[in-house]
Amino acid sequence: MLTKKTAIGIGIGSLAIALGSFFLVQSLISNVNVVSDTVDMGKSDIFQFEAQKHFHEFLNVTGESFHVNLKTPGDGIQVNQDFQNNTSFDWYSLTDGKHFINVTNTGGSVLHVTGQLQAVQSPLIFMSHLLVISSGVLIIGFSAAFSIRKPRGF
Repeated sequence: MLTKKTAIGIGIGSLAIALGSFFLVQSLISNVNVVSDTVDMGKSDIFQFEAQKHFHEFLNVTGESFHVNLKTPGDGIQVNQDFQNNTSFDWYSLTDGKHFINVTNTGGSVLHVTGQLQAVQSPLIFMSHLLVISSGVLIIGFSAAFSIRKPRGF
């Protein structure tokens, strides 16, 4: 028979394992970040991310006037210029490395920045999900000890 402490512990541990597993699988499957930002007048929107070779990136900027500074690793796209009305960038990463995008609003209206940026997940995020899963297993193990029969003298 399960005691009250054991049932609560098993429930909490199972919840931790389920949530950790869900977010672990989600972070392994999805590495596409959908961008949908607005940039006020005189402000900037900065994106920095790591991408692997052959990752597909797309960015569209719409507004009165703006400055774009885009740097990709290796011999990839290098843009540092002003634009009017609308511009789109569509590229594939040529080498692994850090991408840097800075969009500055220089006009009199709000900018709209949309796109999809494929990025490599940090190993720390992966390890944090594994830590939550292992914590759930430990909670279940400790709570199961509450339901075993205690020998005489305890």
